Amino acid sequence: MRHIGQKLAKNPQKVGKARIFDILSEPVVTEKSTLISQSNQYTFKVPLDAAKPEIKQAVEEIFKVKVRKVNTILSKGKQTTRRFKGQPGKRNDVKKAIVTLEQGQNIDVAAGL
Repeated sequence: MRHIGQKLAKNPQKVGKARIFDILSEPVVTEKSTLISQSNQYTFKVPLDAAKPEIKQAVEEIFKVKVRKVNTILSKGKQTTRRFKGQPGKRNDVKKAIVTLEQGQNIDVAAGL
């Protein structure tokens, strides 16, 4: 628990090389994500346990760019049972990260990870 006046650590521990490539699983390529890419924002699918500082560090190390901020979205999967190829199941939860880069920086998402 945090005491009054105690500051949180601004720089968390460095993420390992193996974890960096696990964090950015794939870019999200939709109509909306291509529209926001014009304003230096890029969207990636990330694991459910990925934190914002980890995502920022992964993008900076993989693409060699400077990240301004990271926003995350947690989309809950449908809870009702659906049939997938005859088997009952439900959709998984998905976490997406919208990464805003500094002015003048860009990422070529089409080139891949």
